[in-house]
Amino acid sequence: MAPADRSAGALVLGATPLGDARDASSRLAEALATADVVAAEDTRRTRALAAALGVTLAGKVVSCYDAVERARAATLVEAVRAGQTVLLVTDAGMPSVSDPGYRLVAECVAEDLPVTCLPGPSAVTAALALSGLATDRFCFEGFAPRKQGERERFLAALLEEPRTAVFFDSPHRLASTLADAVRVLGAHRRAAVCRELTKPYEEVRRGTLGELAAWAGEGVRGEVTVVIAGAEPCTPAAEDLVEAVRRRVAEGERLKAATAAVAAAEGVSKRELYEAVLAAREGE
Repeated sequence: MAPADRSAGALVLGATPLGDARDASSRLAEALATADVVAAEDTRRTRALAAALGVTLAGKVVSCYDAVERARAATLVEAVRAGQTVLLVTDAGMPSVSDPGYRLVAECVAEDLPVTCLPGPSAVTAALALSGLATDRFCFEGFAPRKQGERERFLAALLEEPRTAVFFDSPHRLASTLADAVRVLGAHRRAAVCRELTKPYEEVRRGTLGELAAWAGEGVRGEVTVVIAGAEPCTPAAEDLVEAVRRRVAEGERLKAATAAVAAAEGVSKRELYEAVLAAREGE
């Protein structure tokens, strides 16, 4: 691939506040004031944000929401190629994370045009941090599907997922999603529902899926992010590992060595597994 054209402009992804305009970075305010083109998911909300920040939008403001992003991308890429700075902002959070932006970024990357970002608010990491659940490993699953069958398959993929899962949902469908989660994942799986983050009515509900489903049944409003604990590791019973030990012994390994290796790999007691192997022999 040819080296990047240093005379080209840049595509700048600007993270916007989730609700409180004071969370906007000074770099975002500067970018809004100086960008040649501001591509906005909702131009009215972007103008309102600029006004709240005391910023005048000097550049051209164009819409770039899901339905028009593909068609708009060629024009915006051409603007970057021509040396202009294109600032992409969505209604809240980082563009391209379950928001418009992926296609535009991909096309700029394909042409080796500069792409950078102004980091900032993120509903995903904010909800994860507030959930009280494990944060060392997590996966983001986008939006929960609208249709029940697709939603159940979506949740089934989390049945044995060891990482904490984060996803967005509509407040109108949250009760149905959590009811499905109870059926698929079990009522006792830990979870949290974060709504209206950084806004006056911010609320974080923590508990089991069963408890949260009962709460959501009364009706929920606002922007919603759901966090579900990862699956607990399942340690097999010693009796279920007898055959694995037998296979290793049949291949020439000594019984105690085979038992120790299988026990270590599966996280069970070496003594209990050895006794299970002996008991199985006696029962034959």
